[in-house]
Amino acid sequence: MKHIQVDHIEKATQWIDNVDDEQFEAAISALSEKQPILLDYVLAAPSEYENDALEGYLLYYYWVINESYVHAGIPTTMVTEEMIEAFEQPFEDMLEDYFGAEDDDQATERMEEFCDQPELLKFMSIEVSTEDEDGTSMDDETATQLYITCAAMIALLNESAKVTA
Repeated sequence: MKHIQVDHIEKATQWIDNVDDEQFEAAISALSEKQPILLDYVLAAPSEYENDALEGYLLYYYWVINESYVHAGIPTTMVTEEMIEAFEQPFEDMLEDYFGAEDDDQATERMEEFCDQPELLKFMSIEVSTEDEDGTSMDDETATQLYITCAAMIALLNESAKVTA
C-alpha cells in the first residue's frame, strides 16, 4: 500500500483552508456522492457519542483525508456496507489494545499498524491535541472521538484502495 506523505496532507489542507463556504459545501456534496456509505458511517459518530460539536470537525477532516488520498495518487473505490461490517470487530479489538496499551508509543504503533497510514494518523494526533490559530482547542472527549472516527475512516479508505490495487 502506498503511503500518504506530509506534503500530500499539506497540499490538501492549504487548498481546503482557502475555500469559501460555498466551495466547501460543493466539495462535501461531491464527496457524499463518491463515498455516501462512508460519509453516513462517519456522520453517525456525533449521535453515537452524543456530541454535536463533532459534526463540523468530521466534515472538515473527511475532506482533508479524502483530498490527501487524491494528492497521493491513491485511488479508492466506494466503501460498502460489507466492508464496514467486516471492519468493525477488528477495529474494536484494535481500540481495546490501543486504550489498554501500557505506554503511548505502544498504542500509537498499534493504531498505525491497523490503519497503515502513519503520516495521516500523526497529522490527526497533532490536530486534536494542539490549539487553533485563535487559541481555541477542543475538549479531550471531542478530541478522542474525532481521532477514533478519523482513524476508522482512514482504515476504511485503505481497504477501498486495496480493491483498486
